[in-house]
Amino acid sequence: MQFSSFTALSKLTFEISVPFSLDRSAMAASNSIFTAAPSRNLARISLHQSVSQPLSLPVTRSSSVAFRPKPRSRSLVFCSTDESNSTSEKEIPIELRYEAFPTVMDINKIREILPHRFPFLLVDRVIEYTAGVSAVAIKNVTINDNFFPGHFPERPIMPGVLMVEAMAQVGGIVMLQPEVGGSKSNFFFAGIDKVRFRKPVIAGDTLVMRMTLVKLQKRFGIAKMEGKAYVGNTVVCEGEFLMAMGKEE
Repeated sequence: MQFSSFTALSKLTFEISVPFSLDRSAMAASNSIFTAAPSRNLARISLHQSVSQPLSLPVTRSSSVAFRPKPRSRSLVFCSTDESNSTSEKEIPIELRYEAFPTVMDINKIREILPHRFPFLLVDRVIEYTAGVSAVAIKNVTINDNFFPGHFPERPIMPGVLMVEAMAQVGGIVMLQPEVGGSKSNFFFAGIDKVRFRKPVIAGDTLVMRMTLVKLQKRFGIAKMEGKAYVGNTVVCEGEFLMAMGKEE
């Protein structure tokens, strides 16, 4: 059934199945008067059209219309755009965007402790040191290192034996200190055990090496140390080291 139009004096009455607590504000309309009368679950609404222009009102075949209020959404939506992230990164100066390694011992101090020289001094900086216990140092691996032309020309990889040597030198920084009593002229790399190479180290990497003193037998001049080397947060090499301290004549 279709109502095409109503004149100003026409009157339309129909039933709407809604709860009796119908919001009065929803029934307010311009130039219209609504009246509601409760009858169980039905509310009878009379509409008096007082406008002069014709009103077009589509009505379905069913004589009742059910109004169901939409539930309010209580979920929160968080929006993020790549533009905002890039803008925040641009606001931070490049010198403050990345943390630099601290310096506990520079290369000059390292040269005073270790007897090694070019091309076998494989420690560039000590970034953490606990006297008689441990040390953390870095080796900046660059394409200009003298071992890369031969290992390998097409794929430059730092030799594993040099990674072990670099870690042993960090252990030497721990052992050649007054707290331990090591001597530069009578200190030797005695052995390795359980060494594993987890990932290749290539040019451009920064090798971070931690060496920890596990056991020291001064009577026999033997020290046992544990070492791990990292690139970023990935372990690339680990093992156990034996250091020998000879007696001065």
